[in-house]
Formats: sequence, structure tokens, C-alpha cells
Amino acid sequence: MSKFNAIVREVTVLTDRISEFQIGAADGSALPTWEAGAHVLFDLPDGDTRAYSLIAFDPIPEATESYRIAVQREPEGKGGSTHMHGLKPGAEISCAVPKNDFAVTPGAPAVLLAGGIGITPMISMATTLKATGQAFAFHYTGRSAPLMAYCNTLRETFGDALKLHCDDEETALDLDAVISSMGADAHLYVCGPKGLIEAVKTKADAAGIATDRIHFELFDAPQEQAGDSPFEVELASSGEVFTIPPGQSIIDVLEAGGVDVMYDCQRGDCGICQCDVISGTPDHRDVVLSEAERAAGNVMQICVSRAKSPRLVLDI
Repeated sequence: MSKFNAIVREVTVLTDRISEFQIGAADGSALPTWEAGAHVLFDLPDGDTRAYSLIAFDPIPEATESYRIAVQREPEGKGGSTHMHGLKPGAEISCAVPKNDFAVTPGAPAVLLAGGIGITPMISMATTLKATGQAFAFHYTGRSAPLMAYCNTLRETFGDALKLHCDDEETALDLDAVISSMGADAHLYVCGPKGLIEAVKTKADAAGIATDRIHFELFDAPQEQAGDSPFEVELASSGEVFTIPPGQSIIDVLEAGGVDVMYDCQRGDCGICQCDVISGTPDHRDVVLSEAERAAGNVMQICVSRAKSPRLVLDI
């Protein structure tokens, strides 16, 4: 993936935990173009990366001098957001060119549902839908309005298309109402925490909405869970066995052992790392698979899922 050197041009505090960053090319050149829903991978000092969605309240130009992102500080996270919040204007950072795994389906009515910091990709999506005259409804839910970024700007920009849902008010999200309001050809786009995505998938399935009309992007980084224990992964192609300790993913260990595997998001929402399970019982922690697929146990996402059995034999 092509990378370039960037510089932080401006930092704006939006809430107690969320700050906005304006990012430009270090050499002052125009930045690569992008489309609504795209994200940029930023390099961290420890060699890891973090993905942040690009924001646009105005139609996206073909050439731009800066990218706009918003980062929520996660004190209990792995340190990526803390590092980003430590950046000041003038700080240099390396990043990849924009990538889009969350594009809007052309021509189809859209229902946008953002939970918390999941608002960021939805802004550019709503902007594009509004500019092209495509019908859309825009739902933004969070615990409390003071904790939710861009509320006033969103109201001014999208008017009646926007519905704010705050858990501490009478406007709390009614997910059943959102699902039932979808037209027969509408597509639903969801971005936010895992619990929200899981609830949407369950209710959409119960309502008979086809899976190809539900699109989602996860904003939760995978976290170690209490009770996680080591397990073994055997590669069917070679017979090699690797031990996966708590706090590391199957991908982490296989890559360290020189095994080439395909993956992208490392959050369990893109499906690229999916592989067949020949034997053993997966502990599914993704948001990609259906309940039937999870129960069958024939496939798993190796970026986040672990094992309930002592060993998994994978078709790798």
C-alpha cells in the first residue's frame, strides 16, 4: 500500500475525549483523492497502524490540501488513540493513501446509522448523498449529546434528514423503528461499536432484510477478554503448530512465524482473513459471520477470533 509523509496542520478539541485533526502532505503537495466512506491508515511508533475515516461536510473535491479526521481517546485501548491525541500542529506522521471498504451503493435509498465515534465516515457519506440528490435518512446515537461530536454542525448541514438519539433523553434510539422504516430497496449503513452492529444484524435478519443490503464498519479494536488462554493452531498444509497466547491474534503469531496470510481490517468486519476450519471449535469474535455460520464452525476470521478447543486445524 502506497504511503506518504504527512504533517498535522491543526488540532481542534471537539469533546472531552474527541479531537479533530487536519492532516496535510509534508511537502505541501495535493493529497490523493478519495470517496465517501474512505479511511486512512496512520503508522504508529510501535510499528502498528490505526485507521481513521475521512470527514467532509462539503462535496469532496478532486484535489485537496488536507484530510480531516476525528479521534476518540480510548484510555483502555492499545495506545493508538493516546498517541494520536499527543500530536500537536507541526508533528510529522506517516500514512497510507485512502482506502474505501464502506462505499455507498449508487442510486439506492440509504439509511445511515452511526454510534458514537462511528459518526466519522457517515458525515462524508451523507454529504455525498445530499449532493447527488439520493434519498437518505441519517441517525446518530450516543450516550449523551455533550459526548457526541459535531452535533450542531450536523443539524445545520443536514436539517430534517438528521435524527439525534441520546440514551439520557427521550430521543434514545429505537432500533426496531429504524429497521421497520426502511423501504424495500433501501440499504442500511452502520458504523459504531460491536454491540450496535450485532443488534442491527439480528433485527435486520428477523425482519427479512437481505444481508447484501446491510453494510457495516466496526470502530472497536479487538481487546483481550478475561479468561483468554493459550491455544494451538495447526496449519493443514505443512503440519506446523503455533501457540497463540492471550493478547495476540492468530495473524500476529503466524506472521511472526513467517507465514503469509491475507488480512485487512484486523477488527473482524471485512472478512478478508476468513479461513476454513478443518477441526476444532472457534471462539467467534467477528461481526461478519451469521449466527448459522458461527454455529456450523466451518469458517472463522483469524484476525480477532480465538478457540474454545485446545487446538484448531486451519486450511492454511
